[in-house]
Amino acid sequence: MTTALSHLVTSPLTPASTSNANANGTHNGSTTTSNNITETTNPKLDLDVAKLSHETEIVGYPILPLVTQLVTICTSTSAHPTETPKYIHWGATTQDIMDTASVLQIQRGLAIVSRLLNSTCASLEKLAEKHRDTPMAGRTHLQHALPVTFGYKCAVWLSSLQRHQERLEQLKLRALQVQYGGAAGTLASLGSTSAGLDVRAELARELGLQNPSITWHVSRDGVAETVNLLALIGGSLGKIALDLIIMSSNEFSEVSEPFVPHRGASSTMPQKRNPISSEVILAASKILRANAGLVLDGMVSDFERASGPWHLEWVAVPESFVICVGALHQADFALSGLVVHEEQMKKNLYSTRGLIVGEAVMMGLAPHLGRGNAHDVVYEACKEAIEGERSLVDVLLEKKDVVEALGEEELRSLCDPVNYMGAAGRMVDDVLGRN
Repeated sequence: MTTALSHLVTSPLTPASTSNANANGTHNGSTTTSNNITETTNPKLDLDVAKLSHETEIVGYPILPLVTQLVTICTSTSAHPTETPKYIHWGATTQDIMDTASVLQIQRGLAIVSRLLNSTCASLEKLAEKHRDTPMAGRTHLQHALPVTFGYKCAVWLSSLQRHQERLEQLKLRALQVQYGGAAGTLASLGSTSAGLDVRAELARELGLQNPSITWHVSRDGVAETVNLLALIGGSLGKIALDLIIMSSNEFSEVSEPFVPHRGASSTMPQKRNPISSEVILAASKILRANAGLVLDGMVSDFERASGPWHLEWVAVPESFVICVGALHQADFALSGLVVHEEQMKKNLYSTRGLIVGEAVMMGLAPHLGRGNAHDVVYEACKEAIEGERSLVDVLLEKKDVVEALGEEELRSLCDPVNYMGAAGRMVDDVLGRN
């Protein structure tokens, strides 16, 4: 793990370490020193990564080997070889650099997640708008419940992702915080004045991060919240994927993922077009939920420096970003090119011969018979329709009390699923920001 870690964090560790030196140099009144450090440790810095990896295996962390190399480089290349190196790693501890490096990676990762999340939302917006009034069967417990529209379904999916967009922006203030506290978090090595706090503020400014009110070495809620946000995104995408998988089955045939030659093909069954993107998303959502548990476990740290839980983040954080980004990419691909079979949706809607609007008839009868009696009447009518394989409206037309209460025209209207959409269209408009 430590070898992989040294490769993983070398890039952000360097600015985290050198910015720490710059902040100390600036605070100690040496602008020249700060500039020399910046020039010496530029983005083209030639670290011996193989040596760093080897020494990381020995130490267990990459910071001591990294600091050693930075000091050597500054000593050999700086115009002030005795002055420049002395501020490197001044007052900081290993976790300061590693946490700050991790936060810099999280910052970049969130930018990618945000971009793909916005793109996926845009794809759903188009679907919701286009199919605002496309009727289909709404299902509860995988059985016909009430009519909905496909646009309504897409808007429900979209609303969840919109909330994640809000969460992501709110998260930045809490999670993108610099780490600088020294050995036990108190910045004691920089004295009892405000010097340490001033250096931390300068470090945060230089790196473009938030300046926390106190060291968060063992307060891992920001990291946990980040990974849990990724898991929430994965959960929402997983729900979409599960719906698409079921809707694309042959018995439903309501949607199909975009066709690409050989995508979703079988090695033995030439006819297959499996919903591969949705399957990948569903698996990703499960991995993200598992990683969310890891970082929550990592929050339970002992005293002022964790003796092991911190290491869980080294796996959970990078993997969660990779998995979440992959899931978003697959979701945007599937949704942006989703094939919607409107006629099949309509056919499925009418397949239960009007049973799907049993509630509509019940509510129509309720003012005349009372809700309880209306429920009993329609329940018996549905039972007859199911057992006799007849349409609900035909059974109800034989009920004298029903016809007298509603009239044939209203009864037929109540039994037509497209007339019982409630406020679905208005809700779509609300999600799309039209109202």
